Amino acid sequence: MAPTYDHPGERAAADPIRLLAIRDTPLSLDEVFRAVGDDAAGGTALFVGTVRNHDGGADVDALGYSGHPTAEAELRRVAEKVVADYPVRALAAVHRVGDLTVGDLAVVVAVSCPHRGEAFEACRKLIDDLKHEVPIWKHQRFSDGTEEWVGAC
Repeated sequence: MAPTYDHPGERAAADPIRLLAIRDTPLSLDEVFRAVGDDAAGGTALFVGTVRNHDGGADVDALGYSGHPTAEAELRRVAEKVVADYPVRALAAVHRVGDLTVGDLAVVVAVSCPHRGEAFEACRKLIDDLKHEVPIWKHQRFSDGTEEWVGAC
C-alpha cells in the first residue's frame, strides 16, 4: 500500500532510512533514537531486544549471534519494504553480532511517523520481518552445559 499523508504537499524525508547496521560492538539506544528524530513525526516507536536469562525453561548463561554476509543487504530490503508500506519519516535498525551476556542489547529498531498508530505498526513490522528474514543466527549456551542454534530466518 502506498503511504498516505494528512496534508497536501507532505512527503516523507528524502531518505527515511537513517541508520542500518550489524555490529560487533555494543548498541546505543540514544544513537537509534537520535537517528529517527524528525520534526514532522508525531509518533516514534522504539523496540529494544535484550539477552534474557532463560529460554524454553532452561537457564541461559550467554549467547552469540552470527550473521551471513548478506545480512546487511537483507536488513536494507526489509527496511525499504516498511518505508514503502507505511508513512515513515525516519527509520533505524541495528543488530549485534558476536558474544553477548545476559542483559546486553541484541537489537534496537525505531520508526518515526506522522502519528503514533502508524509508528507502532511500522516498528512492529520492522522487528518482526527482521527476525524472520534477515540471516542472523543465535547460538545459546545453557547453564546445564547444553547449547542450541536458533535461526532468525
